[in-house]
Amino acid sequence: MPSPKSTAFPSAVQAILLFVALFLCELVVGAALRDANGWLGLNGMQLGVLSTVLGNGCVFAVVMHYQQLTYRQLFHASPMSVRATLTMVVPPVLLLVPALMVTVITALNLLVLVAPLSPWEESLFSRMADGSVAATLAVCVVAPLLEEMLFRGIVLRGFLQRYARWHAIVGSAVLFGAAHLNIYQFLVGLVLGLVLGWLYERTRSLIPCVALHATYNTGTLFVGDWPTDASRADAVWTLLLVLVAAVVGVLALRRLLVTPGAGKPRR
Repeated sequence: MPSPKSTAFPSAVQAILLFVALFLCELVVGAALRDANGWLGLNGMQLGVLSTVLGNGCVFAVVMHYQQLTYRQLFHASPMSVRATLTMVVPPVLLLVPALMVTVITALNLLVLVAPLSPWEESLFSRMADGSVAATLAVCVVAPLLEEMLFRGIVLRGFLQRYARWHAIVGSAVLFGAAHLNIYQFLVGLVLGLVLGWLYERTRSLIPCVALHATYNTGTLFVGDWPTDASRADAVWTLLLVLVAAVVGVLALRRLLVTPGAGKPRR
């Protein structure tokens, strides 16, 4: 990476230490909740979701105080209003989701051929998609919200103030993938992280990032893998619609967000 432009938090090393602190905090909170689970009566997935929320809450409270940031500044530091972001930016962002799903699913299928899932990984992904309320909330709501707050709202925000634009985006995407601790989600995190990083750099808002992340996770959870029983004609038409939606979304976003870093963070 180039020489730092400023001393903004976090640097690359500080970001890694931040993830370690978050991981340890979740372990401590999870252990405390398991000890108290006699009167809580929660299952394993519910305990995992609660420990994630509480662990992240502890870390966010410290980081936000250290940076003297409000949640309003964290979520939406753009000169574009929240209403305009929701009505003008989010719709074309959502048009990108089908193309992202097709791209990532294809890449994952190729990766699994080279590196088959281990029993532990199969169990992990099965629990994430078991259809329970806790698992659905974790994948579709909790993960997109907390991960965008951390990886784009704190990490990428700081990186963009320290490093060159694409060094910051790529660096945050690599960290986002690595934080999932397995090669399959690393691949997903890297692809999504690049798109989400570009989107945040252009908008300085977490609103479209959370919308894309949550819609992608929901789509993969409920739509699942690419249908193998579809006819060739149906598959071609589906891919064509996916491509058209992606092109329309990209063109609309390029027109709306022509200036890199549109909306410098408000102080």
